Amino acid sequence: MSSLNITPLSSALGAQISGVDISQPLNLEQRDAIEQALLKYQVLFFRNQPIEPSQQARFAHYFGDLHIHPIYPNVPEQPEVLILDTAVTDVRDNAIWHTDVTFLPTPAMGAVLSAKLLPEFGGDTLWASGIAAYEALSAPMKALLEGLTATHDFTRSFPLERYGNTPQALAQWEEARRKNPPLSHPVIRTHPVSGRRSLFVNEGFTSKINELSETESEAVLKFLFAHATRPEFTIRWRWQKDDIAFWDNRVTQHYAVDDYRPARRVMQRATVLGDVPFFR
Repeated sequence: MSSLNITPLSSALGAQISGVDISQPLNLEQRDAIEQALLKYQVLFFRNQPIEPSQQARFAHYFGDLHIHPIYPNVPEQPEVLILDTAVTDVRDNAIWHTDVTFLPTPAMGAVLSAKLLPEFGGDTLWASGIAAYEALSAPMKALLEGLTATHDFTRSFPLERYGNTPQALAQWEEARRKNPPLSHPVIRTHPVSGRRSLFVNEGFTSKINELSETESEAVLKFLFAHATRPEFTIRWRWQKDDIAFWDNRVTQHYAVDDYRPARRVMQRATVLGDVPFFR
């Protein structure tokens, strides 16, 4: 059995992990134990893990291929690690409940986020369990949603008016938009490993439910966005420098609280690609 120490943090999701040094290569036992913990707790937190971008990418790569973000800046020598620096980039899109890169045909399986520079106060991140939210729905609501699909659109969180205001930024935005047209995913997603069902819509990227009228879609999405983020389905993490969070992006949403301006906050993220969402 792995030497990992696992401390659950809430009944919906979240656990703190100790007994592993993420800056070092993992052995198979450690890798498997972390994956099993991720499946069970959906978001894992590691304290006091100072790592370089290459080490962060190596850790993330144990769980899949890595994504290079089309908009956010990255570490030049390690482009799979993006930089969320409030002194450089407008990151207000993180202050909305969202699931990362659901505008991709194969949205992220997970992400590894490292805290590099933190404000004196504020800057917490919340996660919400789509599994807990789905399981709390009534049987009639589950029946309504099963089989429905929703459109996910890159431009909802990366609008032209904010990301195309210089010639270079406009060219980058147009290329990202061309490579990432709107696409559809199931409203209820089946986890490819655990088989558990989860809500899979998010305010950051989901624009409509395809099989409903515009009015119906707006009403149902409004309900689902509010329901999925009820406090009892969430956990809030107060960051310390060199903390790492690793979450299962297939079944969670998150929200980076923007309550620390004008202080600076710098985070680095490695994103692990997943597979095509499905429902069964």
